[in-house]
Amino acid sequence: MVFLGLGRRRGPADDDARRRVEDWVRARVEPDAVVKVNEILCPDPACPGLETIILVMRPGRKTQAAKVAKPLPEVTQAEVEQALSELDLGDPA
Repeated sequence: MVFLGLGRRRGPADDDARRRVEDWVRARVEPDAVVKVNEILCPDPACPGLETIILVMRPGRKTQAAKVAKPLPEVTQAEVEQALSELDLGDPA
């Protein structure tokens, strides 16, 4: 049974898109930051359905989250830059 996308196997195109977005984020943060990119199905009727969530985790700081309101394979670098501009990332080391 597939519930909210759980159990759905991702294809290589999704993995490539995830790595591409992670690379764009890593270029903006310090080297010791952990970056996670996930596509989720938002259950809120006001949401667009699938959206991309970007988590930036840095030692000694709270985890920061950015969101792009579209499926992962459709996310552009400009949209990632816009989403990250709303976070306090500072300058990469």
